Amino acid sequence: MSSSIIQLLVLAGIAVFLVLRLKGVLGTREGFEKPPLTSAGAKSDDRSRPDLEVIEGGPDHDIVDHVDPDSPAAQALAEMKRVDGSFLVGEFLQGARGAYEMILMAFEKGDISEIEPFLADDVRESFAEVIAAREEQGLSIDASFVGVREVKLVTAAFDPATSEGELTVRFVGELTSVVRNLSGEIVEGDPNEIKRQRDVWTFARVMGTDDPNWQLVATGE
Repeated sequence: MSSSIIQLLVLAGIAVFLVLRLKGVLGTREGFEKPPLTSAGAKSDDRSRPDLEVIEGGPDHDIVDHVDPDSPAAQALAEMKRVDGSFLVGEFLQGARGAYEMILMAFEKGDISEIEPFLADDVRESFAEVIAAREEQGLSIDASFVGVREVKLVTAAFDPATSEGELTVRFVGELTSVVRNLSGEIVEGDPNEIKRQRDVWTFARVMGTDDPNWQLVATGE
C-alpha cells in the first residue's frame, strides 16, 4: 500500500472523528432538504388566565404565540416578565437568531475569543476542546453561513429563588462547510452543497439585572 493511500485513510479517519465531535458539541448536520409542510394549529385563547393577560385584557400574545398557554413554559415566561418588565419573548428570539449565526460561525472558524462572554464555562470548554483537537490534526473548517430556516422556542423555566430564567430554542440553519488539511485540500464536505444544521440550545440569564446579555449554557440536538 502506497504512502499516499495510507495518508488518505488517516485523513478520512480524522474527518470521521471530527464529525462525531461536532455532533456531540453542536447538533446534526444533513444534506439539503425541502422545507417541511406545516399547518397552522389553533391556539388556545384562555381569557381566564390573569397571569398570562396583558393590562388591556386578553391573553399576552408575546407568550401564547410561542408556547401553549396551559404549559409550565407559559407560566415561567409570565414570571420572567413580571420580574423583568423589559423582557419580551419575541425580541429574545430575534436576538437568539443573530446569536446563533455569530456563535456557530465563530466555532466553525476556530476562534471563539469574541463570543466567550456569551458562553457558559462548560460550553466554552467543550468548544475549545473540539477546536484544539482540530488544530492538532492540522485541519481547518471553511464555512459560509446561508441563513436560518427556523427559530422556535421549545420550553422555558424560571427559578424564583435565583430569578434565573432559561429558554431552550430549536434552530435549523443552513451553511456550506468543508474540512481542509494543511495543504488546503478538502478531506470532508463539498463547498457547493448546502448542509442543514439542527441545534437545540439553552440560554440563561438572571432576570431583572442590569446585564441584558443571555449566556449559552447547553447545546444539543
